[in-house]
Amino acid sequence: MAVTDEIDAMRTLGIAPLEQLVLPKILALLIALPLLTVFADVCGVFGGMIMARTQLDVGFEEFLGRFTKVVSVTTYLIGIGKAPVFAAIIVMVGCFQGFRTRGGADSVGRQTTRSVVQSTFIVIVADAMFSIAFSALDL
Repeated sequence: MAVTDEIDAMRTLGIAPLEQLVLPKILALLIALPLLTVFADVCGVFGGMIMARTQLDVGFEEFLGRFTKVVSVTTYLIGIGKAPVFAAIIVMVGCFQGFRTRGGADSVGRQTTRSVVQSTFIVIVADAMFSIAFSALDL
């Protein structure tokens, strides 16, 4: 939209691009990423359960019994709680780089690559900060 001057047209019409373009993305990812995290956690546990059955001869009941003893609900909730923060980071970096796009299709590709690299780096740093904070809080 920045390349085809649609954002400038929105400003000319009195429509705030941040409210129209960024806010829906933030709300969507704040809902979708925690759900995706829950889905990935369930799939990971299910995959581990299948591998434990096929490779280690551990039954499903035994696996789930040990799993509930080893992995606490707090650990699970912390992972889901971090997801909205990561979602906000991804949206903010993606939208920021999207608004900086100028020129043609090559600029879109360049800004997309930048947004992926920057958001990945910032998410890793944020996760490290969470780890430091949770370690200090003994969580």
